[in-house]
Amino acid sequence: MNFVFTEKKMSSSDDLRAYAEKKIGKLDKLFRGESTAYVTFRVERNRNIAEVTVNSNGMFYRASESTNDMYVSIDAAVAALTRQVRKYKTRLEKRIHENVLDVDFAAAVPVAEEEETEFKVIRTKRFSIKPMSVDEAILQMNLLEHDFYVFRDQDEDDSFAVVYRRQAGDYGLIVDSDED
Repeated sequence: MNFVFTEKKMSSSDDLRAYAEKKIGKLDKLFRGESTAYVTFRVERNRNIAEVTVNSNGMFYRASESTNDMYVSIDAAVAALTRQVRKYKTRLEKRIHENVLDVDFAAAVPVAEEEETEFKVIRTKRFSIKPMSVDEAILQMNLLEHDFYVFRDQDEDDSFAVVYRRQAGDYGLIVDSDED
């Protein structure tokens, strides 16, 4: 597993980084292939926050924990990630098909192409939009903790689609309609 560390409003010691690598490295056995862990340490209002995002085959798993001790925050984030990975891995294998975790997924976020003079675009993200099923898109949206997810619907000839979380807690689907 590869590690990328970021500190905000603090500086981390070598011992803290080694501890994080040891604890987060244990998650590597849950993934197939190479994975990368993005670890962010920050202090806000006397709370030590450890945020860990793991990218494995294009699937993203994220956990953020806040405690009075950074080492405890790391332990809690690893425990949350372990639960999350096992939950979604089991769900994917049961609901979709067994080899779904071998597919290379990429997170998709809509990109504003044209800028109007009244609006100011402060950040642009570019992602490749991969074909996947609606169930896979919902799982990826939940893993990223987003409210919507853009994808190409493999069940509808790779047409453009968006799944989103409704206020009632269920999900909605927006599809491209090319009506003549």
